[in-house]
Amino acid sequence: MMFKMPIVDLMKEGDKLAESGKRVSVLWQEPESLVFLARGREYRSEFHINPSDEMMYMVKGQMNLHYRTPEGKEEIAVLSQGSVIYTPSGIPHSPRFPPDAYLLVQERKRKPEEIDRFQWFCPSCDAFLHEESCHVADYKADPVSKAYQRFFDSEEFRTCKSCGTVMPKP
Repeated sequence: MMFKMPIVDLMKEGDKLAESGKRVSVLWQEPESLVFLARGREYRSEFHINPSDEMMYMVKGQMNLHYRTPEGKEEIAVLSQGSVIYTPSGIPHSPRFPPDAYLLVQERKRKPEEIDRFQWFCPSCDAFLHEESCHVADYKADPVSKAYQRFFDSEEFRTCKSCGTVMPKP
């Protein structure tokens, strides 16, 4: 077996990603390491709870990383181009950046017993709306898009039990 140490031109990979229309390009996925380049979404509202630590590097553009404190308060960390941020496992976070921006993410590949969670909160009163969960065996399957589809396809999931607001589809 030949030993490989991949070298990736992040700007070229980002341009290929944009041309393809896809959101994620997995650069490598090994038992102890997962690295992917993500392109922003026009709309993002969920908070991802990752069972592994994450390092995010803003390759191009700017990102507002929404996150929830242990007390449940929503905060925003602004990550400018060329900046890096560490997000510990278990912190609900929502990377929000435009489709022409690129983010490099490094985390650990999931262990068989680990579950990723995606949570939504009411845009009017901030009450909890819904949670999707899944085991992410292969990040190439784009679990965020699948969780989004399940959530937005259900008006029941998008309806706040506290104030009655229905989160609109993007």
